Amino acid sequence: MGTVVAQRAITWFQEKEAELGGWSWKRTPGHIRQVSFVYYNDGTKLMDVTDNDEKRLAERFEAHRAHLRAVAYRMLGSLSEANDAVQEGWLRLSRSDTSGVENLGGWLPVVIARVCLDMLRSRKARHEDPLDAHAPKWMVNHQDGMDPEQEVLLADSVGLALLVVLNTLAPAERLAFVLHDMFAVPFEQIASIVGRSPAAARQLASRARRQVRGVATIPDAELARQRKAVDAFLTAARGGDFDALLAVLDPDVVVRADRAAVPPGESREIHGAQAVAEQALVFSRRARFAQTALVNGAVGIIVAPRGRLLTVMIFTVKRGKIVEIDVLADSARLRRLDLAVFDD
Repeated sequence: MGTVVAQRAITWFQEKEAELGGWSWKRTPGHIRQVSFVYYNDGTKLMDVTDNDEKRLAERFEAHRAHLRAVAYRMLGSLSEANDAVQEGWLRLSRSDTSGVENLGGWLPVVIARVCLDMLRSRKARHEDPLDAHAPKWMVNHQDGMDPEQEVLLADSVGLALLVVLNTLAPAERLAFVLHDMFAVPFEQIASIVGRSPAAARQLASRARRQVRGVATIPDAELARQRKAVDAFLTAARGGDFDALLAVLDPDVVVRADRAAVPPGESREIHGAQAVAEQALVFSRRARFAQTALVNGAVGIIVAPRGRLLTVMIFTVKRGKIVEIDVLADSARLRRLDLAVFDD
């Protein structure tokens, strides 16, 4: 029966070739990859020869989807773009001959990394600004478009400060750092993706690592005291603890904000611990999107829903108390800041 079926299939293709005046089809030894169905020579469908293979491939891909999304999210800093990259990865996989791929779980992240690199380079070529063009009003507005709890989970999984700093890296540096330092991909593989030698790929990751970690401009002991005060402020703001806010603020504390950080017509300065603590309670609505970070070598707070930097707070701490807070939301000023994450 099998010989008869095969002969009928070949006969049908030969007749089609004659009808179309020389149309040809490519035969690959051992399997047919160019057609979805085999037919009898009268045109009756006999069987589906590729659906099962495609289904198995799709199932194997789905088993890796969560990991691939994690890779793409750290590369791109955007959940929607990460999902787009994963989908493009599936399209490339479905169009590829994977018969020679022994380790699909190791091969797929490389595919996704190439997709992400193309997206990062395209973003850079179009001069797209990763910072929001118009920052929301200081400590008040909430960004629409994503469930708040999902934003928090994403931020916690990566770290707001890290996402913000990654946005400052060149595409190849970002890829090398993310793949090697976060996912332990060997430099030999990274080199093939970025088109460099393994040694050059190692240098890319090293440069990125220095920028991500940053260098503090003040002594470690003073940095630790600053961070203790700023962490206490952020914890109290998140918890809506008015008394704890008063405890960490100097009685004569001053808050200064740039024009982008406050609604038109409102004062850009707040004086006194009572008033600042009251305003910080309003900030509690956005405090879950905030994280301490190094800002120009000192301790500060960044507010970055979905990893998009919106606001930076720069603190001056004396004798364990916060005496000044500068709030920046102007995108041009934010771009000039030297931001880094704490190397905990």
